[in-house]
Amino acid sequence: MKIKLLAGAAALTMAMSGTALAQDKPAMAFVVNAASDFWKLAEAGVKSAQAELPGYDLQFRYPAQGTAALQNALMDDLVAAGTDAIMISSVDPKTSIEAFNRVAAQVPLFTTDSDAPNSDRIAYLGSSNTAAGVQAGEIAVKALPNGAKCMGFVGFLGADNAIERIDGFRQAVEGSGIELVDVRGDDVDFARARSNVDDVLAANPEIDCMVGFYSYNPPKIFEALRAAGKLGEITVIAFDEDPITLGAVREGTFAGTVVQDPYQWGYQGMKLMAAYLEGDKSEIPADGLIIVPTKIIDKGNVDAFEAELKARISG
Repeated sequence: MKIKLLAGAAALTMAMSGTALAQDKPAMAFVVNAASDFWKLAEAGVKSAQAELPGYDLQFRYPAQGTAALQNALMDDLVAAGTDAIMISSVDPKTSIEAFNRVAAQVPLFTTDSDAPNSDRIAYLGSSNTAAGVQAGEIAVKALPNGAKCMGFVGFLGADNAIERIDGFRQAVEGSGIELVDVRGDDVDFARARSNVDDVLAANPEIDCMVGFYSYNPPKIFEALRAAGKLGEITVIAFDEDPITLGAVREGTFAGTVVQDPYQWGYQGMKLMAAYLEGDKSEIPADGLIIVPTKIIDKGNVDAFEAELKARISG
């Protein structure tokens, strides 16, 4: 991507608060769906982009809570403060179309992680969640050759990323004897995420497989299984790269995890929006989808992957 950099002597420290934006530079914001360690890599990507875009003020913003109402209010505040472009992971795309279109009528709006394809957003940059779900199903098929009854756990049941991952998983395990019996939502309430697992352990003894579809779900599964003395007895398929998840993959108590690349969402997202603001729309595909591949992490590649993560965050 060719981007004309605006004048600037050095990279600026990224603005993380709601302070007034600098008036002499375009401002861009990356808005996430909830406070979670998952987003640290995206934040690192935004910081890397800031070093290459000294002519811009870049912000990384969390809503006060993981609700569509507060997320949409945050976008309105950003627009009112003079933000020139926004990239957002939507909490609930289906109920946020009007809010998204209101913002998109004022500034270029892009999505990441969880798309809002029926809105006026310009493009989506992120994973194919269906493909990621298929990869999770492939882990399950390999780990459970005799079939299993699985229970899924996720944050927002209605979010497109959740729906697509679940659908992809079911596609991959079809005909294998593996059944995804149900999926429990928690609305990114960590206490509820843990209690959902505890409840399944108490009420559903037939479950011998668990799938954590959001980044914090596998660690909560790990905690509950360890407390119940069932680590290693129930097969766990995970998403994302929480340190607890990677440790469980390394020791073999998790069958594997499907990882995205949120670092690139932050880095490429800021570069994409800067180019767009400068009039370069060549990176916007006709279908509006810019897919960053996902990959499977297992015992064979977990050490190399974790080393890469540490380098990115520290760098």
